[in-house]
Amino acid sequence: MGTRIKKSYRFALRSGLLIAAILSLLFWLMQWLSGNVIWWQIVGFAVAASIIAVSILQVRVQRFIYRRIERIYKDVTLLQSTSLAARTVTTDMQTLTEEIEKFAKDKKVEIDTLKIREEYRKEFLGNVSHELKTPLFTVQGYILTLLDGAMEDKQLRKKYLQRASKGVERLNYIVQDLDLITKLEMEGLKMNYEDFDILELVRNVFDLLEMKAAKKDIILTFDMEYKEPIYVRADRDKIQQVISNLLVNSIKYGQANGTTEVSVENLIKNKVIVRVTDNGEGISKQHFGRIFERFYRVDKSGSRAVGGSGLGLAIVKHIIEAHDEKIYVESVRDVGSEFSFTLEKSIKKSPETAA
Repeated sequence: MGTRIKKSYRFALRSGLLIAAILSLLFWLMQWLSGNVIWWQIVGFAVAASIIAVSILQVRVQRFIYRRIERIYKDVTLLQSTSLAARTVTTDMQTLTEEIEKFAKDKKVEIDTLKIREEYRKEFLGNVSHELKTPLFTVQGYILTLLDGAMEDKQLRKKYLQRASKGVERLNYIVQDLDLITKLEMEGLKMNYEDFDILELVRNVFDLLEMKAAKKDIILTFDMEYKEPIYVRADRDKIQQVISNLLVNSIKYGQANGTTEVSVENLIKNKVIVRVTDNGEGISKQHFGRIFERFYRVDKSGSRAVGGSGLGLAIVKHIIEAHDEKIYVESVRDVGSEFSFTLEKSIKKSPETAA
């Protein structure tokens, strides 16, 4: 794509007028010394000198400077990601300097971003490797033990096969979540919006996770009794996954004999906010900026002990942002955590929520 050059004549005009003024002053001085000052000749000489000087300077500048500037911009057009090559550029020196400085700053930001992404990529690959190796080595260890003779003991064989099955199950979770989050980041989400009762959806998730919560004596409940349905407009299946992921996290890291509460409140005229609050181990503030990253774990040793893919919160964030909504976190160490997200109210049905 060619670059259109907007030529500036200010340099030639100013320089030409300066040269003409100096020459006219010398011409007047010569006439004054000779004692015969003719003003119309001086004025005519000044006008002619100005035209000639401006024309010569413009031609010379265009040949030796503008062409070189045009070559610079043509080289810049090779970097199609820059806005510099996509619009009309000028040969005015001040504007050109500003353009090049902005271009340099943009490239520096781009380079710094690439460096950060490279570090993130290395960390991500290391995390993936670690997450996959742990269950793989577990499964391999149990199978090798069975092959070495433990298979003859029926009780031991059953126990080891059950543990190997759990390792395979964890691998399956990791691969499924990796596949999902890759699709979220590469392809985006195709949203299937519908109107539904968010309270009914939460109750369904409570039923699905009831046994998991019962193993740690954690009660899943609402913060109050909701007598009327609350209708929202969103992708039902994906919001169910969001609530499920948040509740599973609260169960994993919650204290035994604890409670996880869900509340749905009016936020503004066309929004509700869904809160998931637990009284678990909590999260320190220094982790708030990274807990939605893939595989990021607050307590790396303890977190891996409770299993999971390490992708749950990253998936939650992608789904909520795909709805053009926001997700928030508040937490105090050893007190508990609250994850909340906004949703659009249903247009067809006006939800009623308690104050």
